[in-house]
Amino acid sequence: MIETVKPEEIERRSFEIISGLLGGRTFPPEEEAVVKRVIHTTADLDYADNLVFSPGAVERGIAALRGGCDIVTDTSMALAGINKAALARLGGQAHCFIADPSVAKEAKARGVTRSMVSMEKAARLKKPCIFAIGNAPTALLSLHEQITAGTLSPELVVGVPVGFVNVVESKQQLLADSVPYIVARGRKGGSNVAAAICNALLYQISR
Repeated sequence: MIETVKPEEIERRSFEIISGLLGGRTFPPEEEAVVKRVIHTTADLDYADNLVFSPGAVERGIAALRGGCDIVTDTSMALAGINKAALARLGGQAHCFIADPSVAKEAKARGVTRSMVSMEKAARLKKPCIFAIGNAPTALLSLHEQITAGTLSPELVVGVPVGFVNVVESKQQLLADSVPYIVARGRKGGSNVAAAICNALLYQISR
């Protein structure tokens, strides 16, 4: 017979199970919260090894959120997964421009992806931003080009696109950029992972 578990108990017990499955592995406390939430979201223990953090990345992201920064995602799915109420309480807002008609029109005219153009549009936001990329390597490419040109200085880049074409290469490029990052090495990632990382940062503030 399946045990009935109260909703508020599910997450707590899930995290206890994850800790047991990790077999006593330890992480810096601020990074541990991110790693375990991603594993909780995906049921994939590989993220204990795949997630890499630039020095102070989590602290930088939390400080930016406390200061009211915005979050930009590359997909509507990642946007939907972010706890926007928790973000709003800090004075921030979440954005995704992938479905913006002006983005689609410009991308078609230039022969590039909407993801690239959406990142260019996001770079014109007046507030400091965290960029959470869970799907499109070309979004990371666009960020890299703008960072290299000195036209964009993100508070943090979450680089976790998933797939097979230019995914690994775009992540390696981000690892070489001089910006704070959280990256899932290899081919794994996704919009749900990007949202989970953002929520892990938010929950370290609100809980």
